[in-house]
Amino acid sequence: MSAPHDEADDFATNTTPGYKPSAVKSLDEYKQLDANDESLARWKASLGITGDAAPGDTSKPKITVLSLELVSPTLPTGKPIKVDIQNTAQLRALKETPIQVKEGADVFITFTVNHSIVTGARYIQVVKRGGIKVEKVDAMLGSYGVQAEPRRVSVVQDEFPSGMLARGTYSVKSRVTDFDGGIFAEWEWLFKIGKEW
Repeated sequence: MSAPHDEADDFATNTTPGYKPSAVKSLDEYKQLDANDESLARWKASLGITGDAAPGDTSKPKITVLSLELVSPTLPTGKPIKVDIQNTAQLRALKETPIQVKEGADVFITFTVNHSIVTGARYIQVVKRGGIKVEKVDAMLGSYGVQAEPRRVSVVQDEFPSGMLARGTYSVKSRVTDFDGGIFAEWEWLFKIGKEW
């Protein structure tokens, strides 16, 4: 008899043995960190941490996930299938009506960083068919500072299963998290793999 399955195991992030994330720092602490180190100054500038950087909107979560996109050159419309993660009605519909996909499509996440520094943001996707886990994607989104302009990052590249046996309906649970253990978005959706869109 097998042990009961713990959903937390599905979302355990891939780790590097011996690696321990540093303690959480505020934006001001990052600004003061090794002020005379030229390479660290360049790294901080890449995150948008400068002497005049705005602290951002602390009334919002650190990350706001805006959309999920499925992209393929074979889409009949030529445009990606875009899901608005902030639209609760659309998310509710995705749990009941699968997105029709053709074998081999790419997935992108678009998000904004509202305040602070996000370290090790990642997208985790657990795919099940008939209640059995068939795939897990654990994609690093990166580390970012506050920026008004949304960021669009590829998280799955051509990894939808292919072949006749792969065709059918799959359930997916997606989550966006970071090294600090924050969960910034979580949603469920269905996709159906067919020979055509």
